[in-house]
Amino acid sequence: MATLNRLVAATDLSAPARHAVERAASVSQATGAQLDLVHVATPAPIERLRRLAGQIPSDLEKRMLDAPHNAMQELATAVARRHGVTAQVHVASGSLLAELRQHTETINADLVVLGARGASFMRHMLLGSTADRMVSRATRPMLVVKQAPHEPYKTVLVPVDFSAASLRSAFDVPFEGMLEFAGVQTDQIQQYRANAHQEARQNMEALCLQAGLNPALTPALVMHGDPSLVLVQQEQEFDCDLIVMGKQGESSVEDMLLGSVTRYALAQSQCDVLISV
Repeated sequence: MATLNRLVAATDLSAPARHAVERAASVSQATGAQLDLVHVATPAPIERLRRLAGQIPSDLEKRMLDAPHNAMQELATAVARRHGVTAQVHVASGSLLAELRQHTETINADLVVLGARGASFMRHMLLGSTADRMVSRATRPMLVVKQAPHEPYKTVLVPVDFSAASLRSAFDVPFEGMLEFAGVQTDQIQQYRANAHQEARQNMEALCLQAGLNPALTPALVMHGDPSLVLVQQEQEFDCDLIVMGKQGESSVEDMLLGSVTRYALAQSQCDVLISV
């Protein structure tokens, strides 16, 4: 089992991003891992103010530059008081992706924790190009936090397709739609589907055995259908509070698209999502 030694919680200091910090702090408390709080400031507000005002009083500019540092120190103090965790504070200025990646690589972080929404990059993380870059370029596991962490995770959904970086929780028949279009009889397609189900069931049993999972505590489901829709359906069915999945599947096409199931889970699921690499 992998050991967590260093966690990074990225925050834009918004209220929703606070959920990510709280979850990271609770994980740090439970595992003993060192917690780093990271904020990447952008010089855009000061530059815009300069364009509008012409010149900014030096004391005002200093207060604006000091504000993120002060806010991060206050956040670290709150984390220590609430969770008993001493967090390191890191404030940088520049490109979010570049600064965040540099810091995680420098400290060899085992996990990066992000909020699903926020006042700046977090607001768009799941919907735009930032999400594409974050997921596709991730070299560390990423935990995307959507809910306030009132308690430890209890019900975890792990979709698998039996590849090295699993995505699917549902099986399908290769080229099933093309078989129908080609005029293959329905009963023959049903037989193919039954064979695929049996193969998936055997693979699932072998995977659970290899992982040492207790069958009584770990329901193993093999379902037919669109993986994305089945994933969200099962999340709601079992009232999951965490989905764990790989960022890529066995298909090279999916690799190019960042893993369509992973992106769908990030956008549509209600619970937190942990993306392995």
